[in-house]
Amino acid sequence: MKKWISLGLLAALAFPVCAQEKEEDRVENAGKVMQEILNAPDSIPQSVLDKADCVVVLPSVLKAAFIIGGSYGRGVMTCRGGKDFHGKWGAPTMMALEGGSAGLQIGGEATDFVLLLMNSRSASGILTSKFKLGADAEAAAGPVGRSASAETDATLRAEILSYSRARGAFAGVSLKGSTLRPDNDANEKLYGKKIEAKEIALNGEVKAPPGAKTLLSTLDKASPINKSKP
Repeated sequence: MKKWISLGLLAALAFPVCAQEKEEDRVENAGKVMQEILNAPDSIPQSVLDKADCVVVLPSVLKAAFIIGGSYGRGVMTCRGGKDFHGKWGAPTMMALEGGSAGLQIGGEATDFVLLLMNSRSASGILTSKFKLGADAEAAAGPVGRSASAETDATLRAEILSYSRARGAFAGVSLKGSTLRPDNDANEKLYGKKIEAKEIALNGEVKAPPGAKTLLSTLDKASPINKSKP
C-alpha cells in the first residue's frame, strides 16, 4: 500500500514538470522557426519587422487544425518592452490560433505561421480576449523580400500582417476569419502560476523562460529598435 502511495506522489510531482517542459519545447521551437525565417534570403522585409510592436510565431500548424470546429495551432507571442514598445523583446505568452474557414487548408504538411502586430491596439486586443482576424482588426498578407516596401496601401492599413512557411516556401498569407487568443492554461504550465497574457507580454511580470533564449536573441539582433515610434 505504501509503495502505491509513494508512486502516486511521485507521479503527481512529476506531472507539473512534464507539462512545463512541453511548453518550454513549444517556446524553443518557435525560436528556431523565427531564426530560420529571418535567416532566409527572401524573408520578412526589414522595414516591416522594424515597425512591429509584437510578433506571434505558430510552428507546425497542421491542415487538420483548420477544419471548422477542429483543433488549433499553438505558439507564442512576444512584444517589445515598455508602455510605448520601445524596449527589448520580452517574455513570451502562449497563444492559440483557431481556423475559421476551409480556405485555410493550404496543403497537407505542417505550416509555420508568423504574425506581426503593427500597433498597440491589436496587441492589447489579442492579449485580452479571443480576437477574430479581419473583424476585430484589419489583417493582410504581409509583403515578402528583404527590400520590399512597407508602404503599400494594404500594409499601411493593416493592423496585423501574416506569413506562412510550408514545404520550404515562405509567403504572405491571409488568415482572415481565424481567431487568435491567449492560452492561459499553457501560461500557467510554463510559468508555474496563474498569470494573464497581458501581465506577461505588456507588464513584464515574469522573466523569460530558458527556452525563449533563441526567440528573443534572434529578434533583438534582427530588429533592436522600433522604428514606428518617435
